[in-house]
Amino acid sequence: MSSQKKTLTRQGFKTGESIVYPAHGVGQIVAIEEQEVAGMKLELFVIDFEKDKMRLKVPVAKAESVGMRKLSETDFVERSLKVVQGRARVKKTMWSRRAQEYDAKINSGDLIQIAEVVRDLYRAESQPEQSYSERQLYEAALGRMARELAAVNEVSETEAVRLIETNLNKGPKRLSKAEAEAEAEASEAVSDANEEATAATPATDNSETEQVKAA
Repeated sequence: MSSQKKTLTRQGFKTGESIVYPAHGVGQIVAIEEQEVAGMKLELFVIDFEKDKMRLKVPVAKAESVGMRKLSETDFVERSLKVVQGRARVKKTMWSRRAQEYDAKINSGDLIQIAEVVRDLYRAESQPEQSYSERQLYEAALGRMARELAAVNEVSETEAVRLIETNLNKGPKRLSKAEAEAEAEASEAVSDANEEATAATPATDNSETEQVKAA
């Protein structure tokens, strides 16, 4: 194995460059190594992920197929910040299903999809607290997004987090905890009223209603 110290370029990536690897986020190509496997020479990108204190070796020939990419352009970063300003879009499905979808978005390597997770799981101080699993996914998405913004804008991760949170707070007014509870109570009251009305409806009316639905 021989380590190359001078700047090398392979598949459009060069040593010393920061890149994004889907499953781990922002890393830096520290070297391009050559290894011999089964009698064949294989070139590998050596990528360090400082945050996770991890080193990954990716075959040069497979870099594109595994989703490795360059850092986003500044206009794409601005677009991601616009995304977090939007209204949260939470599907009415079981949490386990949504958690899987959020996890897939975080590990997609797509900055916009990661921003969508940040937007959907963000909670203002006045809102009901996140569950433990929601918090874990939110922090994972926020960290991924912040590290890419920090690398693109050449600022610290702390400054990048502050920038994201500033944009989150520019979004539509979110319900406070008291408002959320009031809304839930109102919804429950409407539901109870509907059930009482249904129970009080004569049997003949029920029969007619069913016939209309069937028709």
